Amino acid sequence: MPARLAVTPAAALIDVPRVFSLEGFHPHSAVTLTLTSRQPDGEVWRSRNTYLADAKGTVDVSGQAPVSGGYRIADGQGPIWSQSPAHASDAGDTEDLPAPEGADGVIHVRASASDTHGNHASARFEQRHVDSGVTRQPLNEDGLVGVLYTPAGPGPHPAIVVLNGSGGGINEARAALFASRGYAALALGYFGAPGLPDYLSEIPLEYFERALQWLRATVRPVENFIAVSGHSRGGELALLLGSLYPQAVSAVIAYVPSSVVHGVLNAGKPGTGRFGPAWTQAGQPLAHVWENNAAQDWGLVDSLPEPRRQAQAFVNAQQDAAAVARARIPVERIAGPVLVLSAGDDGYWPSTRYAADVAQTLQAAGHPHAVAHLDYPDAGHALQAPGVPTTEISRAHAVSGIVLTGGGDAAANARANADSWAAVQRFLAAAVAERTAATA
Repeated sequence: MPARLAVTPAAALIDVPRVFSLEGFHPHSAVTLTLTSRQPDGEVWRSRNTYLADAKGTVDVSGQAPVSGGYRIADGQGPIWSQSPAHASDAGDTEDLPAPEGADGVIHVRASASDTHGNHASARFEQRHVDSGVTRQPLNEDGLVGVLYTPAGPGPHPAIVVLNGSGGGINEARAALFASRGYAALALGYFGAPGLPDYLSEIPLEYFERALQWLRATVRPVENFIAVSGHSRGGELALLLGSLYPQAVSAVIAYVPSSVVHGVLNAGKPGTGRFGPAWTQAGQPLAHVWENNAAQDWGLVDSLPEPRRQAQAFVNAQQDAAAVARARIPVERIAGPVLVLSAGDDGYWPSTRYAADVAQTLQAAGHPHAVAHLDYPDAGHALQAPGVPTTEISRAHAVSGIVLTGGGDAAANARANADSWAAVQRFLAAAVAERTAATA
């Protein structure tokens, strides 16, 4: 029979695993599976992995490791996450791969397979962030900037605020995916987007309080449930908001967060250095861990060649107990469930230690709600939703331009993405159920 390649489902949300079926190739031949896509950054990404066909000419992508290519383990999603940026000379014809329209746009992927005997097959599939019926509403009022995604159906729906980290911007893709899973999701910007400051400097926390009020009034969430989810500096911010506005925040999800308040670091206004204040409340800067910190030392990190691993500077800063105490986020004030997710090989900062501090503080305080700490020992800083390429471990920071390594490796990061996203869905469902039961 002729060679056949099928990818199922052919069109689905990005977090849905795909099945690659390869049949009709020459028995025991080497079969190369190539995926080509245009990712949200507009660039062409590609993976090439070669497998050995069995006696029937079939390749079991989910059950066997490739003999060469971008990964070395049996993983059915390996062809997707092992994609890496294609060199200009290798980009090929990509006119049939339009760039996603917006951060929440469809990612078109072309798959092809060929063996050493001339057999060839091809297929296409789509990765989506937005499910049918999800609506998009830009927000630009009262100084608030973001995009609200609302699930299909009349509601009411539970709600969630999605916050980016020190790169700034608005995480529409994550909010769209949350909305596709049943949550009214506000991708809220706070710097680094049109209409907002360019830098993470002296951001008033009252801005987020207004956003929570706006979201509650606009979507009227079921049981007034609003969770806050953030990544990195956004994780620090999510914990801050839960502790400062406990009646407005129903649950907190903090990806690779900090347990202490930090200064602007490398995302502040030019001339302010690393230690200017990132956050203010009532017009006053929040104390941060770098103020008068006797243990802080960036000299070694700054002398490293790029890509730099900067986590050690944060480990050192934790040695000043007085500075840590002044900057500690009072997470025991949070009035709902808390999920912290960390990476044991985090190159940006010691998220495992920070997350453990948060969980231990809550447990010691007898926190009356669920507390969970999920740690991924071999993963790096870039925890995110599944279905994305994970090969780019190092990248230039969006504000400073310094090339940093996030840590981990592509396979570990991909496994962490899949596991953590499933855990977040379970956590949110349980948190909503707890809230509903408490008000019944």
